[in-house]
Amino acid sequence: MYKYLRIGILLFILLTVAVSAWQTQTKLRGWKSTLQVAVFPINADGSPASQRYIAALDASRVEAIGDYLGEQAKHHGLAMLYPVRISLGPSILRLPPPQPYGGGILNAMRWSLEMRWWAWRNTPATAIRPDVRLYLLYYDPATRAVVPDSAGLAKGQLGIAHLFASPRQHGSNLVVATHELLHTLGATDKYDQGNQQPRFPEGYAEPERKPRWPQQMAEIMAGRIPVDETHANIPENLDETLIGPQTAREIGWLKN
Repeated sequence: MYKYLRIGILLFILLTVAVSAWQTQTKLRGWKSTLQVAVFPINADGSPASQRYIAALDASRVEAIGDYLGEQAKHHGLAMLYPVRISLGPSILRLPPPQPYGGGILNAMRWSLEMRWWAWRNTPATAIRPDVRLYLLYYDPATRAVVPDSAGLAKGQLGIAHLFASPRQHGSNLVVATHELLHTLGATDKYDQGNQQPRFPEGYAEPERKPRWPQQMAEIMAGRIPVDETHANIPENLDETLIGPQTAREIGWLKN
């Protein structure tokens, strides 16, 4: 009897969490009010270079994400003056749990729960309670050529962006951060997981362009500018990207 009671309580908790997550996503994608996004920098490699870069960050460096999303929302007909507001929060000293390697749904679920627990324990309070929390993990490019994969969780509204602590790469950092922010709102990747190439047509900024290649911009959830059938370039800044119609539908900007 006790065993069935325990299982029933667990199922009730899981159902409550699922319903709460669904209600939150419905609210966020309803776009009835400004989406509040708090950004928290983290020195991911413990280097002096990353620390100097974080110390030099100011709000204007991340507010460009909100400006970009405002322009894109206007293009898709969303009648809001400020759909997204970005605020820069304090730096966080403790690293989030590492993402699992090798895939698997159980590993992904476990990491998602660990990430939400870490965020609850380590995120500083901000003047305005954020709808989405975005963690920017910085690495010194002089000692690390490749950073881990970034991630955005629609359940929990948390995003992790692994970035380079270099002014030269600030533009591409914003592209990665915006990509992960859109994941938290329900946007899906639009590139082939095997070769990282944008999928046609949803992963192309201009699918009707003739000739098809080279494209001039990237669909931000594809993350690359296709230059021919098998090659694509990483955009250097948000000006080289746009939000396509499928992504706009996924995040609630378009209803059909």
